[in-house]
Amino acid sequence: MLEKAGYSLSPTILRDVIVGYCLQRGVYDFVEIEETLADRDVQSLINDRRGLDNMHFIDLLHFTSGHIQEIYTIADTLKANPGGKPLEGKTFVLFFPQTSLRTRTTFQSGIRQLGGDCILFPPETLDRREELIDTVKYLENWADGIVVRHPDAAKVRLLAEHASIPVINAMTNENHPCEVVADLYALRQRREDYLDLVYTYVGPIGNIFKAWADLAEVMNLRFHHVCTPENEYREPSTNYRFHSALVDILPKSDVILTDSLPASYQNSKYIDAYQITFEKLHTAKPGAMLNPCPPFFRSEEVSHDAIESEYFVGHGFKKDLLLVQQAILVYCSFGGL
Repeated sequence: MLEKAGYSLSPTILRDVIVGYCLQRGVYDFVEIEETLADRDVQSLINDRRGLDNMHFIDLLHFTSGHIQEIYTIADTLKANPGGKPLEGKTFVLFFPQTSLRTRTTFQSGIRQLGGDCILFPPETLDRREELIDTVKYLENWADGIVVRHPDAAKVRLLAEHASIPVINAMTNENHPCEVVADLYALRQRREDYLDLVYTYVGPIGNIFKAWADLAEVMNLRFHHVCTPENEYREPSTNYRFHSALVDILPKSDVILTDSLPASYQNSKYIDAYQITFEKLHTAKPGAMLNPCPPFFRSEEVSHDAIESEYFVGHGFKKDLLLVQQAILVYCSFGGL
């Protein structure tokens, strides 16, 4: 009956799987189905995600753990069935600086692998006198989505506010959601218990830190933050604990996260106290992993011997960044495969 009415249930979208399960067992009461979805923290049928802010991929706090898991399911499907062209006939406008290396490469290559096309502009194009609402309304005539890397998070949000096509945040000075969602996916491939691990971020507040803090809240991760006292981000909670000394939390840590240091932290006092070294990693939990966000700098936030050690997740850890960004594009464009 659903198919004759022009609808279908996707086997890769958790919400559709649950609805299909209910229907197969004779559960047709809408309220009961909605309660089942709510119990599993899955998007309501009333509020389809493509009619909400999370048609876009801007801030992780607009998502639930169920949404992130749906993206991971799409990534799993793409990985298991390479060669599909779900973006065939789709054109994406990309705003990237020349200096962007990993994120730009993976978005451009990922879109083309899935059959789509890209038109590339520098992010300064969005700094013209023209109102952003006019920019995006004209782009909607010819583009099926926008991927933007721009330092001003407010501009990216404004694009999404006025766009009827998906807008994906490829990094701002405030956050970097694609990066951390891809990292968690890569950890998911290595550890089945990835949601139960202890995550420890070492460093001052920045866009990578904020993205991890948001993801920890969405995915209910045990997230610890280590830095100088003035960097305490918020009150302690299940998903955030602050420490001013590595010794307090490193022995309990499974995943150690870092980002490159601002100039004001590139000094011997900070580095002596907080640089991640092989000796310090040796005090972490057995099987602990060091995941420094690139570009990382040996002798600053991490030492040479830490990167050369078995604790470093390795350069191949980022391979699935392309895959997860493809899944994000498919999710925001269609809701699933």
